[in-house]
Amino acid sequence: MEMIMLQFVLLLVLLPSHSVEGKRDHVLYCGACRALIDELLHEISKVNPKKTTEVGSFRISPDGTQEKNKIPLAKSESYLTEVLENICDKMNDYSLHVDPETQQKSYQRFAPRDGEQMGSIDFNNFQFNPDTSSSLKFACESVVEDYEDEIFSLIAQEADFLADKLCSEKSGYCRASSRTEL
Repeated sequence: MEMIMLQFVLLLVLLPSHSVEGKRDHVLYCGACRALIDELLHEISKVNPKKTTEVGSFRISPDGTQEKNKIPLAKSESYLTEVLENICDKMNDYSLHVDPETQQKSYQRFAPRDGEQMGSIDFNNFQFNPDTSSSLKFACESVVEDYEDEIFSLIAQEADFLADKLCSEKSGYCRASSRTEL
């Protein structure tokens, strides 16, 4: 039994990984990254900007006090961690879209958010496939796992063009674009 387990482990180690750079579907991972940022920014926009939370270190100063600061709730690591835990579930609202003129593929939101009016969407240009939805969710989870610290840092810095910074500059999933947010 131990020999079988050892062979299985060796087989897993020796198999080529799909996450090796160059092997990833860049359209999929770029779409997942941009959709993740779109959903994250939407969640942050729903938080009252006046809400704050105390953050501080566990260090106690020589005078016996503990240093604490107030920061906006939407920029706190605890809030962002909570949002990121379930954000990839929203990938079901995205699908592969093929531009009819350029044939360029990208993932776009096709489902309205609560109370949101979406303009006229031509569903003929979307490719709906349940496998694509689960692949997009998996890619989103990979992006969160690999770049969680960078997401926290970019939000804390109030970085402009968050999708471009994370999806092009930091991760390389997307080709550099013309500085647009979803």
